[in-house]
Amino acid sequence: MPNKLQDMYKRIVKDLFPENMELSFYNNKDDRQTLFYKKVQWKIGGEEKGLRYGENPNQEAALYKLTNGNLTLGEVSTIQPGKYLASDIELIQSGKHPGKINITDVDNALNILRYFKDSPVTVIVKHNNPCGVAKGKTLAESYQKALMADRIAAFGGAIAVNRPLDKETAELIISSYSEVVAAPSFEEGVIEMLSTKKNLRVMKIDNINNLHDFVGDQVIDFKSLIDGGLVAQWSYVPQMTIDSFIKAETTHKGESFSVKRQPTKEELDDMLFGWLVESGITSNSVIFVKDGATVGIGTGEQDRVGVAEIARDKAYRKYADKLCFEKYKTPLNLMEDKTILEEIDKLTKEAKGGIKGSIMVSDAFFPFRDGIDVGLKEGVSAVLQPGGSINDYQSIIACNEYDAAMMYTGQRSFKH
Repeated sequence: MPNKLQDMYKRIVKDLFPENMELSFYNNKDDRQTLFYKKVQWKIGGEEKGLRYGENPNQEAALYKLTNGNLTLGEVSTIQPGKYLASDIELIQSGKHPGKINITDVDNALNILRYFKDSPVTVIVKHNNPCGVAKGKTLAESYQKALMADRIAAFGGAIAVNRPLDKETAELIISSYSEVVAAPSFEEGVIEMLSTKKNLRVMKIDNINNLHDFVGDQVIDFKSLIDGGLVAQWSYVPQMTIDSFIKAETTHKGESFSVKRQPTKEELDDMLFGWLVESGITSNSVIFVKDGATVGIGTGEQDRVGVAEIARDKAYRKYADKLCFEKYKTPLNLMEDKTILEEIDKLTKEAKGGIKGSIMVSDAFFPFRDGIDVGLKEGVSAVLQPGGSINDYQSIIACNEYDAAMMYTGQRSFKH
């Protein structure tokens, strides 16, 4: 029985999707705009193969790339055909060739990665949410920071990097289990190193070298309804600069409120880093970032207090696991020495799970101060949120009580 169940994940669903697809938008016969797509397949073992399967092994799926056409609605135009990323990967090594989740995880990693070009950055995505994002002086440093931000969730994740993959980073990657690694290129000898992980999907995406050029490019997002209907929207574009942030101030019942302490340059840098990472996180979300790396990521919750608590609790667990793994090469859940566990617990509490001195970033405003208090009680030094709640004054009062800085984005970052 166990073998039969495992065989489910080895299957390849028969691909009955057509070779080509057209999507037309028109008001009348003289006003038609059409987008043309071609199904993507790879030659594997001498055979043409498309997506392995969809989100689950019993779901047929196909990947299409935009080959022609254009769409302009008002002042917004869709991305031009030929600017390919996840829809036109070069599959260097496949093992089990990609399914839908592998492609969409890489796509969301690139969605975040495109905002960073000045330093090596690694994004690790699992179930279409980042579990670790980090900058570093070297690519290996950025990968290690991203991995240790949530080593447990990164197991079986998709890794995307914005620099040629070097041997030092490759050695770190193959020391743990990943499903996918995507890079603009691979230094000599790296492919041979990665080949020791036979089921690792290795993807070369040339345009990662030009990824920053994709900033601001928009596409039509489609959401299919269960009755066959569609919701269409332009893709989201986050605020891109520190200069776009707004001073946290408001009025309530005729009284003016403003945050007393202004953020430092380092805090502003982490605010921007966190806000750009937020663009790839499922809402309702709250994250903590520090020194160009994620500390705790809370995603997809129904209430803002709850997601702030999840981000906090995850930060504590991941920080403790990081301490244990880095010092004793043992995962926290396998550590049996009570003295060591007590030591790790003490250090974790002292550092507030790494949250102390971090930036708290929220994808939507805090309707009451209870959500923001979750982070302030852990020692966050600054907060970034959209602002716009009738109770913004409560968040301002809370920040002033803790001598924390706060800025508004003036923009919500929901992603459903």
